[in-house]
Amino acid sequence: MTATDEDLMLRYGAGDLPSFRELYRRHSQGLYRFVAWRSPRRAWVDEIVQDAWASLHAARAGYQPQAAFRTYLYQIARNRLIDLLRQREGQEIDAAGELADEDASPPQSLEQKQQHALLHAAIAALPAEQKEALVLQQFSGMSILEIAVVTGAEAETVKSRLRYAMQKLRAGLDSAAGAGGQA
Repeated sequence: MTATDEDLMLRYGAGDLPSFRELYRRHSQGLYRFVAWRSPRRAWVDEIVQDAWASLHAARAGYQPQAAFRTYLYQIARNRLIDLLRQREGQEIDAAGELADEDASPPQSLEQKQQHALLHAAIAALPAEQKEALVLQQFSGMSILEIAVVTGAEAETVKSRLRYAMQKLRAGLDSAAGAGGQA
């Protein structure tokens, strides 16, 4: 389909189910990755993603394209995550794991797992606003302006958050590499 996401959403609002299927095909994986990186608990990811799609379904008839569809969808998921965090504040947090490449040899697989763990730990250690901006840009492919819409921040603020996030990631990964070399 060559229709824009916004056109598909408008068609879906008018009752066209294949348009929804196409939107889901285009955005389900990216939305899942975004929520998985932002959620402090693995168990919440499926719930948040499912709630985001259900909310989109409920709002379909009144949808008006004021921003890119993707930012609209991600904003729904982000708001649901914030609601969950407020409701369950203070509960124990799970650490998310990473999967290694199935074709890798055991030593390569171990190295990949270690690298993923270091990267994940470095990203997890970032302040929430920086982590959110970084995940939206690097893992969801959003532009500065799209991130600004999703987060409700100014574009210059988003740029600063990304710059500081990258500086902290480099410093964290450099120190981890230095500590690993001394062991």
